[in-house]
Amino acid sequence: MAPGTELREAIDRILLARSGALIVVGHLAELKPIMSGGFNIHCEFTAPRLFELAKMDGSVIISKDLKTINWVNVHLVPDPSIPTHEAGTRHRTAERVARGNKNTFVIAISEKMGTVSIYVDDERFTLESIPLVLAKADQALQTLSRYRARLDKEYGHLNTLEIEDLVTLRDVIRVVQRNEMVVRIADEIHFQASELGKDGRLVGLQLFELMAGVMRLRRLLVRDYYLKRDGKGPDEVIDDLGNLGADELMDDTSIMKALGYRSSTELLNKLVRPRGYRMLSMIPRIPGNVVDKVVARFDNLKNIMRASPALLNEVDGVGERRALAIKEGLDRISEAIIADSYL
Repeated sequence: MAPGTELREAIDRILLARSGALIVVGHLAELKPIMSGGFNIHCEFTAPRLFELAKMDGSVIISKDLKTINWVNVHLVPDPSIPTHEAGTRHRTAERVARGNKNTFVIAISEKMGTVSIYVDDERFTLESIPLVLAKADQALQTLSRYRARLDKEYGHLNTLEIEDLVTLRDVIRVVQRNEMVVRIADEIHFQASELGKDGRLVGLQLFELMAGVMRLRRLLVRDYYLKRDGKGPDEVIDDLGNLGADELMDDTSIMKALGYRSSTELLNKLVRPRGYRMLSMIPRIPGNVVDKVVARFDNLKNIMRASPALLNEVDGVGERRALAIKEGLDRISEAIIADSYL
């Protein structure tokens, strides 16, 4: 239904003509039991045809693949026991049809209000005008830009603490919270870009640029600090963080619980050591499987940084060149981080 599609063009024409419509997109066999009357035309779906046929009082039935207009001027009789929160006849029918037919989505266009409501299963979505969505997306992009800049600073601060071995659980939680905020803002913009269709190309490009590396950093951060409990891995922890509500995300104890720690404020000032995944990822040309073996051998970043090239060479798959690259790479990163912290 995004701009640029035949269906959206038909909807825009109906809105411009200030007429209403009830359009059902789904499998004809599933809709047959609730259909009464109408005309079986079985013609190719195009925007002009849908616009003209929607002028009739009844519903228009379109195939699931949006290639065929099957029936027009159909009276729909959904199960009256299906609950609905709508007041108007057209919208009540639309909601009941969507709830009673899981492979169907229904579009109700209000003649008086000039609004478009989309019903899918138990969900209802109101289609907004393109200028309004563009304005919201632009504002969200500005917010995301500020949050991303702040996130980079938080990661920079965490880098310094990791090198100095002074990271507390509170420091980790701050970065996790900021990272989740950035991801959630990006999710909203992604939805808006989808809603904009062809008009959302620039929004999508800006979003891609602002989110470069964020998802990877989030996973590395979780791998560095989560506790292995209840059989949960990094992906499950990330899912738990994503399922937190807005208030829970601001609650330190909720973040602690998601990371596998006990929900105790006393632990917030506890020193924690990263495993070293994120810092090792900064070294070029070190494969992920080699990083995994190095972390498994030395347990945490402090031990890895103290290890000599000879000890690193003992790890399976490392070799002399990679051992030297890891040692020199960590030394360079450490020097650069410390130098930046004094600027």
